[in-house]
Amino acid sequence: MEDEIRAFCQTAADCFIRLGDCAPAIAEAAGVVTASLRAGGKVMFCGNGGSAADAQHLAAELEGRYLKERAPLPGMALTTNTSTLTAVGNDYGFDHIFSRQVSAHGRPGDVLVALSTSGNSANVLKAIEAAREKGVSVIGLTGAGGGKMAEVCDLCIRVPSTQTPQIQQMHIAVGHLLCGLVEDALCS
Repeated sequence: MEDEIRAFCQTAADCFIRLGDCAPAIAEAAGVVTASLRAGGKVMFCGNGGSAADAQHLAAELEGRYLKERAPLPGMALTTNTSTLTAVGNDYGFDHIFSRQVSAHGRPGDVLVALSTSGNSANVLKAIEAAREKGVSVIGLTGAGGGKMAEVCDLCIRVPSTQTPQIQQMHIAVGHLLCGLVEDALCS
């Protein structure tokens, strides 16, 4: 059992080292988010399953704080309103649970951070489509392949793994990096 634990930790460490190759894209994403927030925009997050939890986590880091005492920043997880999710899912289909919210709340200059380990989640892709129609910038977080999201996001950060648990670990790390970089830019 201890060997399995060590192997897991080594694999995670190797992935995080390779995540450094995404530094230019992460820095660019931080610039996009910072510019949006400076201009009065908001950051919306969406994803399914573990990515939904990550969406909520990252929105909370903006609305609360990440590391610095500061004014709250407008972050919005599109995964939290169960009435909206179930009403839209029932009336329009699960593929539309995020896109309807983006259409309702998205404004030009806002940012959508779309999380999908495969890059192929239908409801996330529809949210991206709605964002583009509204003039909302789209930052995608995917696994190494990028899926369909690699073609439709303004910026797609493809973390260096094809294994869902490792992708999710790196997505939250990328999210934390974004929050830290944004705080540094806005609080300096």
